[in-house]
Amino acid sequence: MDQKTTANPSLYLFEKFEAGVIHLDAQRHVLAMNDYARRVLPVQDKQPFDKLVTSFHPERSKPKVKFLLDEASGCPMANAVPMTMIINIPEQVLLIKVSRLGDAQGVTTGFALVFYDVTQVVGQEQAPAEPPARNMRLSRIPMVANQKVAFVDTREVLSLESQAHYTRVLTREGYHFCNLSIGDLELRLDPAQFMRVHRCFIVNLQAVQALGREGSKTHVVLKGKSAQAVPVSRSVVARLRQALGL
Repeated sequence: MDQKTTANPSLYLFEKFEAGVIHLDAQRHVLAMNDYARRVLPVQDKQPFDKLVTSFHPERSKPKVKFLLDEASGCPMANAVPMTMIINIPEQVLLIKVSRLGDAQGVTTGFALVFYDVTQVVGQEQAPAEPPARNMRLSRIPMVANQKVAFVDTREVLSLESQAHYTRVLTREGYHFCNLSIGDLELRLDPAQFMRVHRCFIVNLQAVQALGREGSKTHVVLKGKSAQAVPVSRSVVARLRQALGL
């Protein structure tokens, strides 16, 4: 390991990662993939060759992959920065990059889809007593901004708010964007630390400053300068009160 890599352990970690590579034609059909992609993806079950690339992705991930390809399709070759996204599949979190390929005249001939398994960067194993088909617990939440990936420690998270297929993450520093859905995050966050209090909200129980009520509606107030109030569904109130020791 050279000095530059030693000073940046995260870089060293990414250097060790194998990359899954998938070659698509201009119509987004799978033409070829490398051996690592064959090992990670359900190739034998789905037989994706000559099919649309979304054929072997989980239903909840298909709109995201389509969005990635749509965005990459619109980039001129001169400005073809690879589009980046993170998706959740059982037991894994994948970082995906898509770049448009062009001929000598810049006409689109296909796409290169490259992915890395970043599960070990963002997660920690659950206790061995858990069932074998378990999800990896997240200790850090991955976020994408300006084609760069950053990670926020779950201990720093105050709440998570659903934004359709994506999630808005609130920390003391403000809001961040995560392109995992709130359902994906709920499955991977520690239930002793986080609770889904509303269809659109998950809160960090350690960040709850007060439990309030207006008429028949209950809400929690989170710590921080903004004193953020989060609605609580009626069906969750009793369980929340118990988790807060009330």
